[in-house]
Amino acid sequence: MNPENLRVNGKRLQQTLEDMAKIGATPAGGVQRLTLTDEDKAARDLFVQWLKELNLEITIDEMGNIFGKRAGKNNALTPVLSGSHIDSQPKGGRFDGTLGVMTVLEVLRTLDENDIRTERPLVIVDWTNEEGSRFAPAMVSSGVWAGALDRDWAYDRTDINGIRFEDELIRIGYKGAAPAKKWPLHTYYELHIEQGPMLEREHKIIGAPKGILCLHWYDVYLEGEANQVGPTPMEGRHDALCAAAEMILKVNALPERMGGNMVATVGEIQNYPNSRNIIPDKVHFTVDIRSWDDDLAINAWNLLRKDFESLAQARGCPIRIEETWRVEHSPFDKNLVQRVLDNADMLGYPSLYMISGAGHDASYMNQIAPAAMIFVPSIGGRSHVEVENTEWKDCEAGANVLLHSMLQSADEK
Repeated sequence: MNPENLRVNGKRLQQTLEDMAKIGATPAGGVQRLTLTDEDKAARDLFVQWLKELNLEITIDEMGNIFGKRAGKNNALTPVLSGSHIDSQPKGGRFDGTLGVMTVLEVLRTLDENDIRTERPLVIVDWTNEEGSRFAPAMVSSGVWAGALDRDWAYDRTDINGIRFEDELIRIGYKGAAPAKKWPLHTYYELHIEQGPMLEREHKIIGAPKGILCLHWYDVYLEGEANQVGPTPMEGRHDALCAAAEMILKVNALPERMGGNMVATVGEIQNYPNSRNIIPDKVHFTVDIRSWDDDLAINAWNLLRKDFESLAQARGCPIRIEETWRVEHSPFDKNLVQRVLDNADMLGYPSLYMISGAGHDASYMNQIAPAAMIFVPSIGGRSHVEVENTEWKDCEAGANVLLHSMLQSADEK
């Protein structure tokens, strides 16, 4: 067979995605598979079963990352790695992350049934805790694997109920024996839904991002003074929630204030004691700042922090701030990005050169090997929600671009 005529089985890919979507399915059509929950374990078990059916060499490392290796003609050559994650946001979508793992699985199935053996080994990966919604920060296990984050620090991360990451990893049986330590790679590819509106708006099927924005996460803790709301006069109150509200509005106004291309968001908040007739005495909220310009993001945070300290002082609410996570913007390998564009063109799929506004494990892989991503459209630009959706034909198109990109990299000597 002429390699250019090789295509994945779109119906089989759809069935695989639908089977995975049954695990943690929500009534509104999404999924809830938070990291290291029972639902995550069930999804991992199914994924490992599929890897065994392909007779792959399976490795589970000490962060729970799952690798499946398909031997090449020359196993001394560094492998081509591709994958994403199968954990989800609370009431998230069926495609986010999962599509990027299942398309690699479909690529490997396609190669098997066509008796194609590549020069280099091919490796599929499911990264643990990409979302960071239960255990912050995001991309924690690929970060540990890449050497950017400390393993024991990651083990001690806790969820909202104080449960440790390592304890849950052990509980579900996915704390593996292999070290979570990088090994040499030839290239890394990650297919993902766009999670934004650009591909749909531009009537394109394939996106080839030049890189990923920087991501800065901060946690803010405020202390107020609780009291019964009725007898306590408005003057002299130390209302932690009012202080937080003023700060949150400052976050929302930050991009316009900076006059640059950036976004800033407060996505999580906890209010204590969270009773309607008690003045709040503790508030925790998060800040997420992203930009292609690392210096712009840092300068923005420095201004914002001064605002926070002034507002906290005015309200009489002591403030504590933690920098939870900071990842610099990640420009991808230009040759690999061009390969994605060329393969889209060869296959007849209109493509778009763009930027990724969402974070991905490819940010860390990009630090140790040439990397590229492949985007497919998100209907309505919606993601991290139950209505998240992508056309099946677009999933198949992305898988075909991934297939040819991986094949070309894997046959380089």
